[in-house]
Amino acid sequence: MDIRLNEDQIEIARQARRFCENESPMEYVRAMFEDERGFTDDVWRKMVDMGWTALRIPEAYGGLDMDLMDLAVILEEMGRAMVPGPFFSNVLLAAEAVMEAGTEPQKERYLSRIATGETIGTLALHESDGGADPGYVQMGARPVGNGFVLNGTKLFVPDAHVADFLVCAARTESGEDPAEGITLFLVDPKAEGVSVSLLPTMDGTRKLCAVEFKDADVSADGVLGEPNKGWKPLSRVLRRAQVGLCAECIGGAQRAMEIATEYAKVRVQFDQPIGTFQAVKHRCAQIYVEVESARSILYWAAWAQDHGDIEEAALAASVAKAYCSEVYRNATASAIQVLGGTGFSWEHDIHLYLKRAQANEVALGDPAYHREQVAQLIAG
Repeated sequence: MDIRLNEDQIEIARQARRFCENESPMEYVRAMFEDERGFTDDVWRKMVDMGWTALRIPEAYGGLDMDLMDLAVILEEMGRAMVPGPFFSNVLLAAEAVMEAGTEPQKERYLSRIATGETIGTLALHESDGGADPGYVQMGARPVGNGFVLNGTKLFVPDAHVADFLVCAARTESGEDPAEGITLFLVDPKAEGVSVSLLPTMDGTRKLCAVEFKDADVSADGVLGEPNKGWKPLSRVLRRAQVGLCAECIGGAQRAMEIATEYAKVRVQFDQPIGTFQAVKHRCAQIYVEVESARSILYWAAWAQDHGDIEEAALAASVAKAYCSEVYRNATASAIQVLGGTGFSWEHDIHLYLKRAQANEVALGDPAYHREQVAQLIAG
């Protein structure tokens, strides 16, 4: 396994860096932080024109059919710039779910429109009890005629307020194995019986919603994949999404390191830059060590999703999510220590990165959950 980027991936990263610097400066990020929608059509269309929404989608549906590593280098740059909007939920949650579990007509209907930017989707998974295990999926879907009726509430659904469709995980059968009896549904968020409301969140650059289902009808062709067998394909989707989130974390941690070191070079105390003091320069050095080690883990995890076996893919994703999300939080907290009181002011960008780091740490399973996953996998 060679985890170095090839020439094409290096060029993709360069283009992504230029795009993010030009189209998503911090002024835009701050504006979208306060904006209810969370992104503009202009920036979204430019992302589509870059081919980013089509990158993972197979060529048969108008995509580029590229590896997760190719997407990871883009997500790393997006995380460095804290790009807001529904890109992550659309490409790494909704599109991957349709690719993994969809029928041919479902793939033709949704994937081609995601590739062209015409459709935005997301995943409705978590419920009030929280948790990342399949046993926490308790929202019921009752068979009625040829379809199903959904009742319950999904929480922390990213970008549901702007989504054209939801991939919703619901329980259609109960048994001893909590991974059995989960079915995936394609739901129109504007359908009768479905209501979406924004949730107040710490990280305003990523909008989260509550979605309530009250006798919401889903037809038979709205079942994504095999009934009662939805967890296995969904778990593969979640692993890729976890790796994608790690890429965002590395980009954000990289930027936190840059902010800290740049400040340490210009802030003068006792007639010398504070970066000459051991406590400061060692803190900056530690951020560098952690970011580089986390990046190596990220590249292994991204490679494993496309080229490793099932066990390696699962192990790599959990190792990456446990480590990379903590590195991001540590990097932003350390950067604030270097900045001092300046870092706590609304005018400074670093506290926005801290908010994103804390949100990413608990998303798609927190470090404690993933350490438990690693322990189970290595124990066999």
